[in-house]
Amino acid sequence: MRREGSALHGFGVVTLKEIADHFSSILVVVLVVLVTATAIVVVSLGLAPIKESTAEDPFLFLLLFTRSSPLTLPLLLSAFLVPLLAIGLGFDAVSGEHNRRTLSRILSQPIYRDALLFGKFAAGLFTLTVTFIVLWLLVIGLGLWGLGIPPNAEEMARALILLLITIVYGAFWFALALLFSIVFRSAAAAVLVSLGVWLFVTFLWPSFAPYIANAVSGSGDILGLLETQQVFARLSPVVLYNEIVAIVLDPSVRSTQQSMLAGLGLALIERGSIPGAPIPLLQSVLIVWPQIVGLVAGSILLFVIAYIVFQRQEVRA
Repeated sequence: MRREGSALHGFGVVTLKEIADHFSSILVVVLVVLVTATAIVVVSLGLAPIKESTAEDPFLFLLLFTRSSPLTLPLLLSAFLVPLLAIGLGFDAVSGEHNRRTLSRILSQPIYRDALLFGKFAAGLFTLTVTFIVLWLLVIGLGLWGLGIPPNAEEMARALILLLITIVYGAFWFALALLFSIVFRSAAAAVLVSLGVWLFVTFLWPSFAPYIANAVSGSGDILGLLETQQVFARLSPVVLYNEIVAIVLDPSVRSTQQSMLAGLGLALIERGSIPGAPIPLLQSVLIVWPQIVGLVAGSILLFVIAYIVFQRQEVRA
């Protein structure tokens, strides 16, 4: 039996309904508190170290995101804020409909499963986007008020790339939570599995990856071993996000190997380069372009898997 009309008929209705549910729930209050507290903490801890640094730094404003304090904004976003917000929005997107016995009623209307799933994903991504934009504007505004100097064009461009990459990173975790919401009918099971995956890839996998790399690596030099460790570590979206942010927000970093060696107290000097000299924005983006593609591809792959599982799932009244 062939279905009639567009498969996305009702997409706008579902999206608006889900957006209204998100912004009318207690979750929006939690989002406002988290975003405001994060912006205040990051800026208040970062202003003092920045004011003590030299005013001749051409990228002084970017220090607010990177080297201002141990508790930087990218660290909070990658390890805690983005995954928890995305999982909180998506863990009951479909399982909640099953528990309320409303899924069959929705699909009995002239709304296909395609439109329902796309609408839920679009609404969740829109909510995350608004949240990250507000946080980004708060950090920029509070930093501007605290430092008293405006960021230049390249600093704003690099900060804007941080915002875009954070939205893609949030889409990855939301797609993961949406997938588990489809696989498990219980919302408790979906959120527990989602949080388990988050804990594993954030805290456990970076510790396991070097041991696995050492076991399978046949290279005897330190650079070859570090490269193998990076390959295994990049299976985690957290590592991909951190590498992108480290390169984009720090114009003096010329490679991901340089960033890793800096963490070990070593330095990598490339032939013909001036240590500490900034590189153009386009060059920074090209360095981490594989990581950006990998993060986008991972988000799309998770949503495609969720789409296939949802299309094959039996819906009972």
